[in-house]
Amino acid sequence: MEIDPSTTKYLIHARISADGIVEKPDVVGAIFGQTEGLLGDELDLRDLQKSGRIGRIEVEVNSNRGRSEGKVFIPSSLDQVETAILASALETIDRVGPCKARISVDQIEDVRVSKRNKIIDRAKALLNEMIKESRVSGVDLTESVRQSVQVEEIVQFGGERLPAGPNIENSDAIIVVEGRSDVLNLLKHGIKNAIAVEGTSIPRSIADLSRDKVVTAFVDGDRGGELILRELLQVAEVDFVARAPKSQEVEELTQKQIMKCLRNKIPAEQFVEMFNIKVPQRTLDDEGAFSPAKEESRQTGATAQASQGRNGKDYRNNRKYEDRKPQREPQREPQQKKLTPEQENIIQILKDLMSSSKARFLADNGNTIDEVPVKELADKLKESQEKISTVVFDGVVTQRILDIAADRKIPLIVGAKMGNITKQPTGVDVWTRDSLT
Repeated sequence: MEIDPSTTKYLIHARISADGIVEKPDVVGAIFGQTEGLLGDELDLRDLQKSGRIGRIEVEVNSNRGRSEGKVFIPSSLDQVETAILASALETIDRVGPCKARISVDQIEDVRVSKRNKIIDRAKALLNEMIKESRVSGVDLTESVRQSVQVEEIVQFGGERLPAGPNIENSDAIIVVEGRSDVLNLLKHGIKNAIAVEGTSIPRSIADLSRDKVVTAFVDGDRGGELILRELLQVAEVDFVARAPKSQEVEELTQKQIMKCLRNKIPAEQFVEMFNIKVPQRTLDDEGAFSPAKEESRQTGATAQASQGRNGKDYRNNRKYEDRKPQREPQREPQQKKLTPEQENIIQILKDLMSSSKARFLADNGNTIDEVPVKELADKLKESQEKISTVVFDGVVTQRILDIAADRKIPLIVGAKMGNITKQPTGVDVWTRDSLT
């Protein structure tokens, strides 16, 4: 049904039913005929329609089984009172043509309110679309500008022209990642001291950089990341290891994930020992390329992180002792064949801790002070305020643990086995499972 929007303020909705077959002209005729003179000259329907205050009367009627039912719509530009009087007058109609009929008014619709509601609904839809488009375009614009800046910020480092952040030369610490996409992702989140190895063959530039800077290897949480990490540990001085969550890649990580991984980095020496990674030692050939050493030089633990240069210098993660000659037998193990009660107690504790990856702090009387995971051993030793006499743990005794024990004046360290020790601190004895059995 169409109504004239320029004249209509209200729309009368009425329902008609007739006991017989009637058509639209019959209904319109009955409305005009039976209301004529009923409401006075001021509300005569014919005069009101001529003056445009009442619009065209629309009727929708259907006949079925000798009965007719339909709807009547009367547009009105009268005021509310006059429109209500006119609507109520419709209900006085009792015949349409020769048939008995009844008209009932369902509602008087305020067309302006309906229009306003439609306007509001449509405006909401348009606004939502506009906001959505502006957000997308804004994000795309920001991302586009950011990516272009990131690409511009990437520098090429060394003879191999490795992708790197702009701060790679000036920073005291660097992050070694796998590829260009990893460098881009770190740049995106404000980390500008990353450099990519671009493959499993570690470039010479990375090894040279690692001698003067603190190096964190940040690799993917998959098999490829582990292979690159093994290669790095062979040829470069890696100080810390950070890994992406399992099966995820560095280039996919969010800022929160990146920061969490870097905060949770662990010393390379500890990483090798914790995961029992066997890394074959590699050397530089005469042309400056890295090549595998003989199988008999295969080692485990921190020793595998060193790479021998052509000048014979041993570059280890622990730079504190890199120029000192390592002792062949740093540990001082008890020589008695008969075990003392203290040793028997230690053996029992070692058995209790076997395969648990835990450490136990003991007091002078042999009582347990605390028990912590081995991966937290170094930090807990530094933080503990207790007077610790012995540390027994299910792990490898490392140089770092011995140095902390020396600082804390802990006289005895007991581990599952001995790692590579470059300097035996005075005042700290080291026992291992083999030396006690």
